Amino acid sequence: MKILVAGKGGVGKTTTSALLAHILAEEGYNILALDTDSIPNLAQSLGVPYERALGIVPLSRNEELAQERTGARPGEGWGVLFSLTPKVDDLAEKYGISIKPNLKLVVIGSIEQSKEGCLCPSIALARAFLMHVLFSERDIVIVDSEAGAEVFGRGLAEKFDAMLCVAEPTLKSMVIAKKLIEMGRQLNISNIFLVINKVQDSLKASKLYARVFSDSTPYHLVSFDENVTMIENEGKGVDCIPKDSLIYRDVDALARKILGIKKRSKVV
Repeated sequence: MKILVAGKGGVGKTTTSALLAHILAEEGYNILALDTDSIPNLAQSLGVPYERALGIVPLSRNEELAQERTGARPGEGWGVLFSLTPKVDDLAEKYGISIKPNLKLVVIGSIEQSKEGCLCPSIALARAFLMHVLFSERDIVIVDSEAGAEVFGRGLAEKFDAMLCVAEPTLKSMVIAKKLIEMGRQLNISNIFLVINKVQDSLKASKLYARVFSDSTPYHLVSFDENVTMIENEGKGVDCIPKDSLIYRDVDALARKILGIKKRSKVV
């Protein structure tokens, strides 16, 4: 099962991705978490020590690896030839960070081309790896992405079984989320959930949802929880959040909904 977690910056999509990964791993599933944000920070949220997380080089910026696998070094100039189908099937094993025995992280970084339209060897390598993962059979893959699903394009996006669009309980955030969800639908992502995060008043959040969303987009509320601020300020991962906390309870309930989709897809 492949899960895309999207949302604009600051809404808590990385925290949601990390906590969801830990909860599903606790259920016994093999989880591969991928960070495709241009400013990746999923490692620290998963529990990688701050100093070690700072030293991680994303695949999309690993020049030595790009040269080894594509035959060209990024920045060699216009017109250079390089392989668009590099060997990538061993990258998760070689460059994956083991969070726990059944939870692994690979920091990919941004997979977007530059504004000049140049597809450099590093980006080609990162996209090839992502394609390999999305087209392969794995228990559960969770992709912490940049805002929007359009970066994946038709073909890749269709391989996601579910898209979680994270938003805050504000009018501006919900309107942006609605646009991101429309992008996901245009790319044929089959199951889409709006995750309203940092909720302090569930009734107000539900009314705001009804104001912005006139369709039947499923939504899920995740409570505001001081534990998140506390562990982030201490440089700890979401695995340190108490299991009896509000956010753990709510994301655990979200995990049950996702597992329901996984089970139904097996029946089909």
